[in-house]
Amino acid sequence: MITSGSQYCRVLEEGEISEHCFDLIFAFDEIVALGYRENVNLAQIRTFTEMDSHEEKVFRAIRETQEIEAKAEMRRKAKELQQARRDAERAGKKMPGFGGFGSSGISSSSATVVQDSLIEPEKPKPAPAPIRPSGPSKALKLGAKGKEVDDFVDKLKSEGENIILPSMGKRASEVSKSLPAPVNTESVHMRVEEKITLTCGRDGGLQNMEILGMITLRVSEEKSGRIRMLVSNNDKKGVQLQTHPNVDKKLFTSDSIIGLKNPDKSFPLNNDVGVLKWRLQTTDESLIPLTINCWPSESGSGCDVNIEYELQEESLELNDVVISIPMPSGVGAPVIGDLDGEYRHDSRRNVLEWCLPVVDVKNKTGSLELSIAGQPNDFFPVSVSFVSKGSYCDIQVVKVFQVDGDSPVRFSTETSLVTDKYEIL
Repeated sequence: MITSGSQYCRVLEEGEISEHCFDLIFAFDEIVALGYRENVNLAQIRTFTEMDSHEEKVFRAIRETQEIEAKAEMRRKAKELQQARRDAERAGKKMPGFGGFGSSGISSSSATVVQDSLIEPEKPKPAPAPIRPSGPSKALKLGAKGKEVDDFVDKLKSEGENIILPSMGKRASEVSKSLPAPVNTESVHMRVEEKITLTCGRDGGLQNMEILGMITLRVSEEKSGRIRMLVSNNDKKGVQLQTHPNVDKKLFTSDSIIGLKNPDKSFPLNNDVGVLKWRLQTTDESLIPLTINCWPSESGSGCDVNIEYELQEESLELNDVVISIPMPSGVGAPVIGDLDGEYRHDSRRNVLEWCLPVVDVKNKTGSLELSIAGQPNDFFPVSVSFVSKGSYCDIQVVKVFQVDGDSPVRFSTETSLVTDKYEIL
């Protein structure tokens, strides 16, 4: 016992014994049991008192993994809160549709392009003040409390987290992305919006692809109400066009000009008016804008998954591309090999999101390799989301002019292509 006590106390004095009293008690407890001395040596006593446990090491490793995942979840929540605030602010600027025409069902987006074909220059018009959102919507309440979001993000930064706030869009698992609305618009403003829905088989073959497009007009000044629009239709894919019932269909068919049936009437003011819409539905694989090839192969320890993308429609520039691959649950994080772009693993939703800021003709192909335990069917369906400032069907308004006199009118446009559903089953 004295030998055991000397391992914990440098000198046998009262102060030293008091300081290491618990260590001594634990050592004596290993030596004496129920009043009888145990047949143990000094090395065994040291091992027992150190309490080196494999289960404890496993628990600590799991705890560290959970902390890392919790930090990743905090970063994701911060992004969601910031995006919700921006969506709420953007929703407060939307105006109700005109009863006789109806408004577009496609989310607005893209940058403004101002046409400068004027005879007489006009003074620039100040941007309208944003309309204050109202109503009991939770999203609007969250947007009104943007300071709380910023405080939350600042707190994460103070803890050493590198927070990158998204400038636009949402995750692929949520609603389709949309680009921010333009700040400066003319008194005649048009949105050219397209939504794509696509379903492909994992072994190839396009099951269905549908493009829905619409041109939405908004007139903010009474003097610009009596106008006509010249449409440039460069589509070579076979879209079906349809004008609004109040638009002169014969004029559009013969001259590609959008104007009201009654030229004495004006377009409604301060309302979004859908004047032309189109639809493209096909199973032609050559028309797929972005192809995705997911190739899982079983190995001794699980699956090796190779995923690649290729931009087929080279005229498009896709932004904020997110390719979401399901992951098997309960097997931990995947091991990432070669990678173009960035990725994030959401263990809570069991999905790996492959993020590519831009996919264009200069960056038209890329690949991702990963390894994880699972079966080939675990990695489907693969879903894709993106936004684009270009039009897939290449239908644009190129000129706006007055009904009387054909004098040109300054106008602005914004163009967008967004995904509604884009899956490889």
